[in-house]
Amino acid sequence: MNKKGYKLLALLAIINLTLTSCASNKLDLYSQSAAISGKGGTYKVGKPYQIAGKWYYPEEDYDYVETGTASWYGKDFHAKYTANGEIYDMNTLTAAHRTLPLPSIVRVTNLENGRSLVLRVNDRGPFAKNRIIDVSKRASQLLGFQTQGTAKVKVEILEQESKALKAALTGAKSNSYASNYTSNQVVSIPQKPVSIYTPQKSINNTGNNNGNIFIQVGSFSKQTMAEDLKRQLMDYGQIRIIPVDISGSTFYRVRVGPYTEKNEADKVLSKIKNAGLIDATLVNK
Repeated sequence: MNKKGYKLLALLAIINLTLTSCASNKLDLYSQSAAISGKGGTYKVGKPYQIAGKWYYPEEDYDYVETGTASWYGKDFHAKYTANGEIYDMNTLTAAHRTLPLPSIVRVTNLENGRSLVLRVNDRGPFAKNRIIDVSKRASQLLGFQTQGTAKVKVEILEQESKALKAALTGAKSNSYASNYTSNQVVSIPQKPVSIYTPQKSINNTGNNNGNIFIQVGSFSKQTMAEDLKRQLMDYGQIRIIPVDISGSTFYRVRVGPYTEKNEADKVLSKIKNAGLIDATLVNK
């Protein structure tokens, strides 16, 4: 396949939602949802460049960890090209960084409230003093600092996920888990509790579904991760963990339900998505 044909549609997800006491009123959200497809972008590191008299030196630094100030960018850049040729969408989970490879995967933790997200770095910036990363509008909302504009964060690159992304976009065959991904395939990193996509039966939008509608919130390669998510979802209804065999490996689906009426399931699905679990979806038994 030609390199230009590689687009990555990922549902690399570890979703681990922890609600603390009502008194603290905090949401500790760790959502590894680096599940963002690039739109026409390519892999690049880039040459050294100068902004406002300061030099920046892009490199493949898989040991990168930094603490500093994060900001966010929105409509002024929406639908425009990013530094690696993708289309910026302020409603997806992406970020801009001054020196990391494009694209790469990073975990950003808001040190002021404990929330954490995994983002796809596909752009250059920010260049304001003391800021180390610019996140999308949606990311700033989930991280809890959109209103205030900035937050103190910790940024760390995810090595395996970033290398898999590089291999997928360049067609490299340097490892067994990241080559020849097309726009309808999903990256699955070995020995990681990742969420995957598997085809589901269609849901009848009208009439009775005989109690076969479920909300699938996650699918994990480790049962402990599924159990952890189940505990956090107890307020949303009946929770089931369903083991399934996929290509010889066991995955554990976490589902809420069942429901007979789609409208009823949609209401609960909306609440779950609003809690930050944006990859939750309706499936049929």
